[in-house]
Amino acid sequence: MTPILWSIAGTDSGGGAGLAADQRAADAFGVHLCPVVSAITAQNTVAVTQVQAVAPDLLDAQLEALAADLPPRVIKTGLLGSAANARAVARWVDRLRERGPVQLVIDPVLRASTGAAFASDELLQVYRDELLPRASVITPNQHEAAALLGADTANNVPGLAGALQRLGAQAVVVTGGDAGTPGLSLDWLQTPHARGWLSLPRVSTSNHHGTGCTFATSLAAALALGFVAADAAVLAKMATTHALRHARAVGQGAGPVIARPGFGNDPTLLPRLSLDDSTPASWPERLRGREPGVYAIVESAERVEAVLRAQPTVSTIQLRMKRPAGVADATWAALLGEAIQRSQRAAHAASATLVINDHWQLALQAGARALHLGQEDLLALTPEDRTQLQAARAQGVMLGLSSHSLWEICRAAALMPDLIACGPVWPTTTKDMPWLPQGRDNLAWWAHMAPAPVVGIGGILEPEQLQAVAAAGAAGGCVVRGLGDEPALTLPAWLSAWQAGLARQDRTAIPALPHATLPADGATR
Repeated sequence: MTPILWSIAGTDSGGGAGLAADQRAADAFGVHLCPVVSAITAQNTVAVTQVQAVAPDLLDAQLEALAADLPPRVIKTGLLGSAANARAVARWVDRLRERGPVQLVIDPVLRASTGAAFASDELLQVYRDELLPRASVITPNQHEAAALLGADTANNVPGLAGALQRLGAQAVVVTGGDAGTPGLSLDWLQTPHARGWLSLPRVSTSNHHGTGCTFATSLAAALALGFVAADAAVLAKMATTHALRHARAVGQGAGPVIARPGFGNDPTLLPRLSLDDSTPASWPERLRGREPGVYAIVESAERVEAVLRAQPTVSTIQLRMKRPAGVADATWAALLGEAIQRSQRAAHAASATLVINDHWQLALQAGARALHLGQEDLLALTPEDRTQLQAARAQGVMLGLSSHSLWEICRAAALMPDLIACGPVWPTTTKDMPWLPQGRDNLAWWAHMAPAPVVGIGGILEPEQLQAVAAAGAAGGCVVRGLGDEPALTLPAWLSAWQAGLARQDRTAIPALPHATLPADGATR
């Protein structure tokens, strides 16, 4: 069934912002928008000449009619027009949440881009007291965030987002396309799953009317499709940038942005997510790394040797050693170092690339030339660690990173790795993870969108599955348990499956949008 999204917002007689922009954004995502009029504006591309809030009883009547027939998964608010209307929205959110989960996205439209004020002090107070505590996500620009908090400055954007969370908002995206690093459009993301700067190259256009409405409605539409807030923000960033690229010049002032389908599988729209509060300084790019093909993962030096003795064998193998419980630091360092050096000799003899999973500092000390880090290890890096890792990469050390969600692939992209892992492709018991299977559709999307070669990992137990991984366009497929006790006996089938999959690649099968990889939390917010 098509997800239903309510937008409670104002009209724009110029067709640029408000419910007009919301309708375009919802259509771009394929969700059904119910446009609820909370205020009527007289405006064009140059100025807003009048704003009239609808009567609270008329707003109530619209919401009551919808609740009886078209209950929402998500409610998005824009221009509310009055404190009374804001209170009515809060009451309806509570009523609907008594029946089931409903998320609330608040776009606090406090001022028009032309300068007209839309919010009284009373309305600001209702936002703070009644709407923010009910909000799933709030999407102010920097100046709106400061106004909601009564702050004098909008410079400390992460600080503003944290303060809004303390007022009750579960997640915050402070849109900042009008400030920050020259040449980049930056939005601050702060959600239960991820935080950091979402960045994309700035679209140079004077036609930007409706940008905030488009972003908020796009995020709400993504929530309605089942994405968690962090992933929904990634899709909203993509959709809004796409809308800016298709902005329309009409009238004498700023024309409207035009949201439309097609944003979801354009690789140039994949944002990057910073690791910390530091504002990105540029948009660096890197040549794509090589494609590993069949990517063997083993747990010991003995297994590395066994795989690489097989004829034919793989060109890439990962040593994934787990530290035994109770082993002292010095003992573990010695064990790992010896295993790496032994494995490195075998890899050199077979002209293969040896990748060391985790334990990156010990691996570098032992002479490793290729590393792989999971997202937890990535987030644990200190600024000094990142400097050390960057220095190693400058000396030719390769880096692979894991990813399971949209925000994780954006975070991985920010580090310009040589390889990005997408998983789990199928259900796996190798690791206990919360992620839903990616399937061939998401793997094809990852392979098409990522700025580095993508390998599929997770649940690849039969050669037919590896063939599907190759056919989806991945640069490699990880085989773990499928190597069996005698890799020399199993590898020929895996290598043949990979070649068969390459012959069946169909780049037209890339989905318009990926599917969600974390279950929607089902929370009332």
